[in-house]
Amino acid sequence: MRVTDVRHFYYSCSFVHLSLSFSLQVPTDFKAVIRRFYALQTERIEAYRLFEEGHEAYLRTGPQYDFDHYRQLVHEITQAFLGISSEVLRIKEQLQGELRRPDLAEHIDALQHKEKQKLDLTAMLQMARQRAQDHPEEEGCHEKIQEIKQDIIKTQGALAEIMQDFKYDSEECD
Repeated sequence: MRVTDVRHFYYSCSFVHLSLSFSLQVPTDFKAVIRRFYALQTERIEAYRLFEEGHEAYLRTGPQYDFDHYRQLVHEITQAFLGISSEVLRIKEQLQGELRRPDLAEHIDALQHKEKQKLDLTAMLQMARQRAQDHPEEEGCHEKIQEIKQDIIKTQGALAEIMQDFKYDSEECD
């Protein structure tokens, strides 16, 4: 493994903790709640990027693999996703309750479901990539990777559609 790869891997692990801190205070003003929701979605995208970068760095440590550092990255990414989801669910409760926007809360329900699906697919893709790297002679590995990538693309499309509906409906009362 090259030194730059190691530095990048360690940087990714520590950067997750620093960059994906989430606020426990949910704003009460409607526009502020919507802005916070968008900020959380941006944090989620960044978490996926760091997760992917960390996994690529992990694969470069093969065949011995630096599992301890990768496990730490997975732990930090998991904590970031849990924090983001927790705050998004609090926003959903606000939208259902005091802000009286059950339509937006329904979009968040659909979004959370698709985000979980995307995270599961991402984990499956990472396992498939490692399997393909460890067993290059095994047939079907690259096809499985392509299949999972297509499922991720479909899920991302569904997420984009939900976000578009959320945007449209949230701007309706402006």
